[in-house]
Amino acid sequence: MKLHPAAKLHPKLGRKNVEMIATRDGYGKGIVEAGKKDPHVVVLCCDLTESTRSHWFAETFPERFVEVGVAEQNMAGMAAGMALNGKVPFISSYAVFSPGRNWDQVRVSICYNRANVKVAGAHAGISVGPDGATHQALEDIAIARVLPNMTVIVPCDAEETRKATLAAAARRGPVYIRFGREKTALMTTAQTPFTIGKVQLFKDGKDVTLLATGSLLYQTVLAAQELQAEGIDAQVVNCHTIKPFDDKGVLALVRKTGAVVTVEEHQIHGGLRAAVAESLAAQFPVPVRAVGMPDAFGESGTPTELLEKYGMTVEAIVKQAREAIRLKKLK
Repeated sequence: MKLHPAAKLHPKLGRKNVEMIATRDGYGKGIVEAGKKDPHVVVLCCDLTESTRSHWFAETFPERFVEVGVAEQNMAGMAAGMALNGKVPFISSYAVFSPGRNWDQVRVSICYNRANVKVAGAHAGISVGPDGATHQALEDIAIARVLPNMTVIVPCDAEETRKATLAAAARRGPVYIRFGREKTALMTTAQTPFTIGKVQLFKDGKDVTLLATGSLLYQTVLAAQELQAEGIDAQVVNCHTIKPFDDKGVLALVRKTGAVVTVEEHQIHGGLRAAVAESLAAQFPVPVRAVGMPDAFGESGTPTELLEKYGMTVEAIVKQAREAIRLKKLK
């Protein structure tokens, strides 16, 4: 399987010995770099400094770090006030709490005011595992992308999370960055391009377009390898930005294949599938199949067990790709 040369992907991508790093590590490194570049960058956290890797910023810039305590609503309001006075605040918590629990404050204090606040949602998705349904953010992309003025980014690996954090710091206005707890495959390098609002082609193909966001992009690459062995030539596309959505980029790719599978560690409603379906329905209607959480809450288990139970695996992607192609042939 030939990966797209322009993407400058990790040389071990698709191999068994691929390097594994948690995306939250990329966030921790990114905020430290952003802090070094811009003295206005500050970080707030809700008693989860080590879990969100915010402690690296606190150790480097203690005078620019605020431990709010278990009070996500207060954190959002404080950050809005800081932003309106010239700071660039990053607010760090688990995604179920921010933007989950403090959604009203994010909506009114941050987005309504166009406050320059960056919301960092850690431990997102079903792969939080043993923490169970209450801590598995599976609706956060949906509630973030619906907010006016909000940019929504779901990086695929630790390196892209670092770049997304730096890009968020430089971007004016509210930004939501979603990342996880578990170590996941390192797919990109420091040389891999990253531009907010632009999809990235990992592998070209003519039969079906696999549009993935977040860490499940790696499973999508592996699925494309299996499909190749069956004689199915699949595109693999990194949709790291859910909003603003790259309508033109996706349309150009899908025109070539005429069939789509979306892949996300999120509810199949309201997230990437919704963004793709909304875009294509208005421009180029084609069969769209989805891999994601099937309108259910999660449960306690290992990440692998849960991804298998709820159908977010290589096998599930392959199955949906076959179905999308079948539906395309019926048109």
